[in-house]
Amino acid sequence: MVSEHRRAAGPSSGASGSTVSAREVAATVLDPELPVLTIAELGILRDVHDDGQRVTVDITPTYSGCPAMSAIRADITARLHDVGFADVHVRTVLHPPWTTDWITADGRRKLEEAGIAPPGPAVRPVPFTLSRRSPVPCPRCGSTDTLKVSRFGPTPCTALYKCTACAEPFEHVKAI
Repeated sequence: MVSEHRRAAGPSSGASGSTVSAREVAATVLDPELPVLTIAELGILRDVHDDGQRVTVDITPTYSGCPAMSAIRADITARLHDVGFADVHVRTVLHPPWTTDWITADGRRKLEEAGIAPPGPAVRPVPFTLSRRSPVPCPRCGSTDTLKVSRFGPTPCTALYKCTACAEPFEHVKAI
């Protein structure tokens, strides 16, 4: 459950005098590797608690050793400091592990609009299984006549594909 304690009027107050919650602020941080998504849309923002003294933000990496975590931590801290939250602590939570099932519907739509094929449902159990998956549909033309060009894209979370119908290359977020 996400705590949404609000600050009293002060540095975090908007022009209308209303206050903003730490959760609302943290949820606006963009993922540095998929900057079309916020960390909330990606599903890595787990919990935000403001006890009036300290804001604690829990995040879960998309995979162990994700190099973007330090940038995300710094961005969350900076964004919360910018609106007046002085004491910010960002924790990494590893259990349960992140899954692409946590990407929101808006996040999936934004990926597709950016030309990145969103993942399908995660395959369970993940370890040591081979599964026949349906082809990845092209986010540009919708064709399922696509070819995997590389198991890895610009990040380990993505793979590179090419659509044989429209000849466009695209990234696909791996379902995990």
